[in-house]
Amino acid sequence: MFPERCSIRKKGQDCPMPPEFVISVKSKDGEYMVGVTCDGHKNAFTETLASLQKEGKIPQGTVSFTGLKPVGTNCIRIDPNDLIELSDL
Repeated sequence: MFPERCSIRKKGQDCPMPPEFVISVKSKDGEYMVGVTCDGHKNAFTETLASLQKEGKIPQGTVSFTGLKPVGTNCIRIDPNDLIELSDL
């Protein structure tokens, strides 16, 4: 399961937008998921991750954004209104 909203927090306030991308760092040792973000915060996340890599707090490697798509199955039910809402963002 993913968080219900973007992983960015500014001035103590969580971003209210749903996640649109999984953010990971691809390094020689593997791929590490570091968060989820909305489209509006992709650049902020890229800058923050570059800074954390310089400080050695996360592995060196390429930052990757993988798009999320809502899925419904027999065991995971999604309200059709949610699908429309997410695709309109």
